[in-house]
Amino acid sequence: MSALVPREQIEQLILLIRGHRVMLDANLAELYEVETKPFNRAVTRTWNGSQMTSCLDSPKRSMKI
Repeated sequence: MSALVPREQIEQLILLIRGHRVMLDANLAELYEVETKPFNRAVTRTWNGSQMTSCLDSPKRSMKI
């Protein structure tokens, strides 16, 4: 990352789904300036229930936005 991302830009990427604030993996990957697939692999590799309690993997077919 070359510079800090303005707070307003991040806030615009946050969605409210069923009462929970979430960000899409593609948006997070973009913030970290990486592609989505490697980003998801990195999240999966570092998964630890105590460290990442708010991650949720939702299949696209169940998402109706």
